Amino acid sequence: MIGAAGISAFPMSSRVIQKMASEEDPQNFVLMYAVGANVSGQIASVIAGGLLLSFFS
Repeated sequence: MIGAAGISAFPMSSRVIQKMASEEDPQNFVLMYAVGANVSGQIASVIAGGLLLSFFS
């Protein structure tokens, strides 16, 4: 589930992952971990985009 949060839209995918986790076990609280994966995925996308722009400019 956490991997899915890293590649999707911010911040909606984190909430979807939290909802999926609480459906499996109501005691699960993975929102902070999902947001962390989501933010790191966004940062990696920005870095990759910047590298591509620098190569083709």
